[in-house]
Amino acid sequence: MSDDIHFYQPALGHGLPHDPFNAIVGPRPIGWISSQDAQGRLNLAPYSFFNAFNYIPPIIGFSSVGRKDSLNNIEATGEFAWNLATRPLAEQMNQSCAAVAPEVDEFALSGLTPVASKVISVPRVAESPVSFECKVTQIIQLQRADKELVPSWLILGEVVAVHIAKWLLKDGIYDTAAAEPILRGGGPADYFQLGPEALFKMHRPGAVK
Repeated sequence: MSDDIHFYQPALGHGLPHDPFNAIVGPRPIGWISSQDAQGRLNLAPYSFFNAFNYIPPIIGFSSVGRKDSLNNIEATGEFAWNLATRPLAEQMNQSCAAVAPEVDEFALSGLTPVASKVISVPRVAESPVSFECKVTQIIQLQRADKELVPSWLILGEVVAVHIAKWLLKDGIYDTAAAEPILRGGGPADYFQLGPEALFKMHRPGAVK
């Protein structure tokens, strides 16, 4: 094999100062998930393994690497909200990922405001310009190729209500860049900010323009 290529098998280690996997698969949208336990205690946490998986009905999902409070809460209630993490909210989003006890309210810890949702009982982040209210469709424990279970869970939820700040709708079309979403890169601290300078357009072959 060429000396210009670094090759490794993950099961045997990557041989680098930091695992490159999540830097290669990136930058990734952030799953900023609000949830509450059966007693109504609030939780807010960001997840970097997050994305959308279906149009109709809209389904989003995130992976909890390890059994976290969000997973426990969602298993108990069947509901969660996703909140868009933006550049103006980056520091507060980061505060919400602190390793604290389950009874600690990350809304209060981060100086954020919980606001009532319309369809579900879980509140969303008032300061975030976009939020999805979600009801759980599946919780799947991940497994290796040999079927051995690993301590990570994929939580999928149907989006049953959407909140969009009207200033993000330009002639009725959502302006992705205007929201200044932040994305997770790799390494211990890398994030990216999406702005209009990153935009380019490319139509599918045969699509009507």
